[in-house]
Amino acid sequence: MAQIKLNFSRLSIPEKIARARQIVTALTGNPHFTSPQPSLAAITTAASELETAFADVQAIRQEAKTKTTIQNAKEDVLDKLVSQSAAYVTAVGGDDEAIIQSAGMNLRASRSALAVSSQPQALGDTAGAHDGTMDLPWDPVVEAARYVIEPSPDPPTATSWKHLGVSTKSSFTVTDLVSGSRVWFRVAAINAAGQSPWSDPATKIVP
Repeated sequence: MAQIKLNFSRLSIPEKIARARQIVTALTGNPHFTSPQPSLAAITTAASELETAFADVQAIRQEAKTKTTIQNAKEDVLDKLVSQSAAYVTAVGGDDEAIIQSAGMNLRASRSALAVSSQPQALGDTAGAHDGTMDLPWDPVVEAARYVIEPSPDPPTATSWKHLGVSTKSSFTVTDLVSGSRVWFRVAAINAAGQSPWSDPATKIVP
């Protein structure tokens, strides 16, 4: 008996929908198969319902990506505003610790008691889960409180690096990149004593 090579489970959802409809078309009015089982109507309905569900998922994913971008932008705004507020309090308070603390801000540890973080090592860049995204991992720095990330278009120059975001983890996902473009990244660690030297830059063509 002839064996059908279906491999249906290995197809993507759009491929499954197209394949199912192709089969329905081939069986419709086919004199060799007068009573298809299951019915062609059932296959057609299932394909249409899967298509609708797939479209819904894609829309949700796009909405989540958009909202994440908005969230990151608003986080950057708040970071900058609070940093400006800290600079104002420092200017007014000077060396008076009580005045500074009355503004609800913590005092840094003495620089003599805490060293600046070490330079982050092993910065890498890999393709993200979606087109136009990159995942940046690096080795954690023990004394770091957070990390600052900067990208640069190709080729990087002294003035081409721009602030991208802040992470408390030794990884960061970059979104909204232009597929096919080459982008450079660098990371610095930050603790109460200040900012470390920048990591060696990493570069990759955006998928």
